[in-house]
Amino acid sequence: MSTIAAIATPAGTGGIAVIRISGPEALAVADKMCLRFAQGKKISDVAGGRTARVKILDEENAALDDGIVTVFREPASYTGEDVAEISCHGGSYVTKAVLRSALAHGAAPAGPGEFTKRAFLNGKLSLTQAEAVMNLISAGGKSSAKAALSLLEGSLSAELRKIRDQLTDTASHLSAWIDFPEEDVEEVSPDVLGAALGSAQSSVAALVADYDRGRLVSEGIDAVICGRPNVGKSTLMNLLAGCEKSIVADIPGTTRDIVEETVVIGGCTMRLSDTAGLRDTGDVVESIGVDKAKKRIGQADLILAVFEGSEQPEKADLDLIKELADKKYIAVVNKSDLGQKLSPELFEAAQATVFISAKNGDGAEELREEILKALELDEFDASAPLLAGERQLYCARRALDAITEAKAALESGMTLDAVWVCVQAAITALCELDGKNADESIIEGVFRNFCVGK
Repeated sequence: MSTIAAIATPAGTGGIAVIRISGPEALAVADKMCLRFAQGKKISDVAGGRTARVKILDEENAALDDGIVTVFREPASYTGEDVAEISCHGGSYVTKAVLRSALAHGAAPAGPGEFTKRAFLNGKLSLTQAEAVMNLISAGGKSSAKAALSLLEGSLSAELRKIRDQLTDTASHLSAWIDFPEEDVEEVSPDVLGAALGSAQSSVAALVADYDRGRLVSEGIDAVICGRPNVGKSTLMNLLAGCEKSIVADIPGTTRDIVEETVVIGGCTMRLSDTAGLRDTGDVVESIGVDKAKKRIGQADLILAVFEGSEQPEKADLDLIKELADKKYIAVVNKSDLGQKLSPELFEAAQATVFISAKNGDGAEELREEILKALELDEFDASAPLLAGERQLYCARRALDAITEAKAALESGMTLDAVWVCVQAAITALCELDGKNADESIIEGVFRNFCVGK
């Protein structure tokens, strides 16, 4: 492999920046572009896990900056290769100049996710662990960070290994019984075989069933605030966001476009959208906002439907309740400080009904709790093995289908050859899930969305 280099810290001005160099010539490149203050010694003389203070040279070998080089020797590095990480002052010019120097002295520019890709190819990470790296970088809340860290530490890989080992033992026994009938191979018991397949089926089914909750934790909750005009939607948005995000006014139709904010509830990230009031209107611009609101309602993981509790329900309220009958929503009955005229029986299809005063903040904590309950995240264990992303879900579903077919073949009295074929298909899908024998296009797809430098 070639030796690659990239800036590993975010763009902009900061106290320090890090330029990472990885590959067979990483230390040789560092030798050419850095002069150790301990005269007569090279970066390539530094032991793994140690640092050296250096003068960094630019691409023309002129003094550029003072810095620190940290050396990691293969295989005890992130990528499994020799790595030199150069810490310099974090100005934009200096950082880019250090990278240009690395490239001028023999390194090639790293592509998106190429350091992590090399860690995968060198056996330092499984594919699910590699995907967890990006999840950890993008985590916006405590729960999503905890879930990503658990995956990075191998919780899913360990669970997949356990299931694969069980299926491999089953397939090996079947293969021996089928291929060597004259040998003294223990007879395959249908009951034992059925129990093994049932155990594997339950384990994979649990991963698939928990995917949606895991997705909400890792990717964030898409939530929408909706309701007719002037029921307190924008006030609720500001309450949950903790700032004046939406304009609050008594004039109907004030909110015409979707206003978005990211908030954290119970350690989970929620992308919250305040939408235009739902009503029939002749205003062209407001009508566009109403159409956008209806579209967003159809896409949301959770809907916060706001009603004014101090008034009798209007036609727009009743129409909204009817529209939400088959959707996951919480009825937020606002203006609880003004007395209640709405019956909770109106909201029988809702996951919960919460009475609040968005203006005073009353009921806000109960609403946060009900949001987590509605999405079954109130007792969610973020450290448990989780599927992260559609690619992993697709592989798990293929494995589950194959195991289910194997059980059906066994129970219907088909030959053990047919059962063996299905078990092998399940093993293949689970291997692909964790990156073993995965197609090159799948691997490239995983790393395509990584940031450069990681």
